[in-house]
Amino acid sequence: MKAVQFNVTIPGFILTRTLGRVSPAFVYGRPSTLGLVDRPAPAIPGSDWVRIEVLLCGICGSDLGNISYRSSPAMEPFGSFPAVLGHEILGRVVEVGSGVTHVYPGQRVVVDPMLHCEARGWTAESWCPSCTGGDHSTCEMSGEEGPLAVGEGGLARGLTIGYHRDLPGGWGEQIIAHRRQVFPVPDSIPDRIAVLAEPLSIGMHGVLRSGALQSPGPVLVIGSGTIAFATIWALRTLGFAGTLVAQAKRPHEVALARALGADETITPGDDARQTMVDTGARAYMPVIGDEVFVGGGFDTIFDCVGSRSSVDQALRYGAARGRIVMLGCAGQMRKLDLTFLWAKELRVEGYVGYGAETWDGRTRHTFDLTLERMADDPRALGDMVTHVFKLAQYRDALRAAFNHRRSKAVKVALQP
Repeated sequence: MKAVQFNVTIPGFILTRTLGRVSPAFVYGRPSTLGLVDRPAPAIPGSDWVRIEVLLCGICGSDLGNISYRSSPAMEPFGSFPAVLGHEILGRVVEVGSGVTHVYPGQRVVVDPMLHCEARGWTAESWCPSCTGGDHSTCEMSGEEGPLAVGEGGLARGLTIGYHRDLPGGWGEQIIAHRRQVFPVPDSIPDRIAVLAEPLSIGMHGVLRSGALQSPGPVLVIGSGTIAFATIWALRTLGFAGTLVAQAKRPHEVALARALGADETITPGDDARQTMVDTGARAYMPVIGDEVFVGGGFDTIFDCVGSRSSVDQALRYGAARGRIVMLGCAGQMRKLDLTFLWAKELRVEGYVGYGAETWDGRTRHTFDLTLERMADDPRALGDMVTHVFKLAQYRDALRAAFNHRRSKAVKVALQP
């Protein structure tokens, strides 16, 4: 099968971090460690596995961070390479093992890419505490080889399909997934919306786990990428009725934030400052440094960017005893002033992936709840996938995703 494969190497790191500043060819072109390859189609390794033909797969900000070597190296022990990238997967079932009864060949499905201890081959008595508790996105065995027989050895280490040597991701023509990872898609959801199930589930998970639905407001969502829009959508579809402010930069992003339920949209800088003052905050200027605020502020802030500037803004704009929810892939940061963390008694929480959610008196997987809400009104999400490219056009796709200011991309997807 055809697939876009990425390898992590020391020479690749040096070339990408140095010459990648001069030319994107060293990030995703011929000189890079990313390329279109031919590799064997994956075979299902057991009765609980499913083989899936990929229909669409999104390009995520974490993919861009990894192939440009700008992500923190802290998560490197929990992946294995070379790997076929892509974890925002919509596909069609090709083959099921004898133990799979909830999906069938020909059916459209989306895939939870995070690996549970059971998928790694561990029996129930050996599952880690996270997997036992329904929080497999923090699986404590992800840095270990699993007992599941794949090829000539056990399953390689790795937290996620798409950053895994043995489990190719959706930037290829086929994948395999454990039955726990596969969720049928309602017929009413079109392909270009169904492929959003994974990033929408991240917003859903962050909203539910943070308790933001009980916030009196106002709530601020920082970011103009897919996770920010997913958070706005999740807040509104789950019934948050308070004031919701979205910070976005470009006109099409502002329009999308409003369409998904933001009461007010602001741009960074003076516009955001005025909104902070409008909450009742009083501004003070220290002898040295940036303006600081006391009073007012936002009860809950979702940082869906994870940069030094976005974290700094969240700390400054939080109300006393407010909550900051980190959904952007924050990594190493220099010169980040944490004064307001203690001076305002802020709570900072981070969330990754999905899990067992308690909602409306029931416990369900995040994907089940997300798909149900998507099916209620898929039209609201119709403008999020802005670009679709064939697999062989992956360089064009990455160019659009990296340079979203010029391309006006929100979500870019590949179509194997």
